[in-house]
Amino acid sequence: MSIKTKPMTLTINNKPYGPIDVPEGLMMIDFLHEYVYLTGSRLGCGQGICHACVAIVDNPSGTSEEVRTCITGAHFFNGKKVRTVEGHAKVDEQGEVVELSPIQQSFLDHYSFQCGYCTPGFVNAATIFVEKLKREPIAREDLEGAISSALENHICRCTGYVRYYEAVRDVVLKTPGLLKEAVK
Repeated sequence: MSIKTKPMTLTINNKPYGPIDVPEGLMMIDFLHEYVYLTGSRLGCGQGICHACVAIVDNPSGTSEEVRTCITGAHFFNGKKVRTVEGHAKVDEQGEVVELSPIQQSFLDHYSFQCGYCTPGFVNAATIFVEKLKREPIAREDLEGAISSALENHICRCTGYVRYYEAVRDVVLKTPGLLKEAVK
C-alpha cells in the first residue's frame, strides 16, 4: 500500500517551494521539519493548545495570522505565503544572522525566556501584533490589554510571561507610529 500524496506549492520566508508531493494527512509542522528543514517551530503539545508551533500566514489583504502547524495539515498552506521564526532575522549571503528583528532583540535584551521552547510562537505572535499596530495604531492606555490579547494563547512552561510582555511593550514604546498621539 502506498501513501497518497498531492502536490503542494507555497512560499516560506520569501523562498518558493514546490511543487512538492506531500502526503495528504501530513501536518505542517512535519512538513517544515522534514521537507524544508526549518525546525524553529516547536512541537509542544501536539493538540494546538500551547502555540509553540505557530507559523505566520500572510494574507493577500496585507493582514497576517497565526496558524497552529501541529494541528493544521500541510495542504492548507498550498498557495500561501508563510513565515516561520527563521524568517525574521536579516541574514547574509552565507545564511549567517547579521541582525535580529526588533522583537527577537528585545526578547534577548529582556531575558524573556528560560528554556526557549515556546519562544518561536511568542516571536511570531509579537511580530503579528507589531505589524498590526503599524496598520492600526492604538491609544497608549490600551497597550497593556492589547499585548495581553496578542500573547494570551501562548503557553510558557518556565513562567516567562512577564518578560515576554515587557519585551513587547518595550518594542512598541520605542517604535514611532504604533501608538496614537494623545489628544490635548
